[in-house]
Amino acid sequence: MKDVLQQARKRKQLKSRELAQLLGIDQSLVSKFETGKRLPSESQLMQLAQILEIPFPDLVKQWLKQKIVSELQTYPYAEEVLYMVAEEMASYYPERKFDDPTIEGLLGEIDELKKQLDQIRTYENFRITEALQLEYTFESNRIEGNTLTLRETDLVINQGLTIAGKSMREHLEAINHHEAILYINDLLQNGGFINERSLLSLHNLILRGIYPQDAGKYRNVQVMIQGSAHLPPQPFMVPEQMEDYFIWYSRNRSHLHPVVLAAEMHERLVTIHPFIDGNGRTARLIMNMILLQNGLIIANFKGDNQSRLAYYEALEQAQIEQNKDAFIRLVATVEKESLERYLSILC
Repeated sequence: MKDVLQQARKRKQLKSRELAQLLGIDQSLVSKFETGKRLPSESQLMQLAQILEIPFPDLVKQWLKQKIVSELQTYPYAEEVLYMVAEEMASYYPERKFDDPTIEGLLGEIDELKKQLDQIRTYENFRITEALQLEYTFESNRIEGNTLTLRETDLVINQGLTIAGKSMREHLEAINHHEAILYINDLLQNGGFINERSLLSLHNLILRGIYPQDAGKYRNVQVMIQGSAHLPPQPFMVPEQMEDYFIWYSRNRSHLHPVVLAAEMHERLVTIHPFIDGNGRTARLIMNMILLQNGLIIANFKGDNQSRLAYYEALEQAQIEQNKDAFIRLVATVEKESLERYLSILC
């Protein structure tokens, strides 16, 4: 929390003396807050959130985390005990409940389709997988405005050809996304999992040669999402929120349905919007890595105008109205349709 307070104060161009005056406290207390030597009271915490324009829930989480750690750090084995408590709490979390009754039905249908798939996995082959991954690259880039056709995407990736009239960026987006899928496949084959390192590596591949200075790095400027009412957090909040993102994943990955987990990890990442560019592609890759890790297949969102609008509207509903059912239902629907199509190909 100490870094958050100091960065927020500097962003507001306030001196510690001026902040102390606004809070009605001694300047030395502000210094202690910012160095972590002392925690603000709950009322001071609320004042700090208002003055420094920090979302209060985010500040409370950091305050509680520092409070717990400071209380326990003098005791031996404190770190092990905290880990044990976190694991036990995770096991007590109730299953995700939905207002939309159709979601549970979709998840049940997906489970049944997976059982069918497990029985005929011997019929899977590299050619089918390669074709579906090509379609995924095409559609994922199409959502972001890439104008390469499916055939052109194939020629760029597999033949190394240059398409006349298409920008270098569009060529790189196709190549980079293909490389990112191969990276995910390598991670899964070697027992890898989602953490900050793998996420930043994925993003680095997505923006390689396009925005090399921003590839694999969290943003340090404020951004807006064109056409959306959602305003991503200030850049100084991104590292803390991404830390919470990975903590949430660790706590929930073993008890949520994989489709719900995948949808949540997608939505949470694009809501934080930690990168200058490539957030959507990276979020969809993380989503599909979770699905593949759990024996499912790639959920391929289409990039036509109607499908893209439905995708963005469901995301915005989650971000603005705090109702994730529409987005979870969309992910489940796309995964179900992808499974049905895949099974029809194999059979």
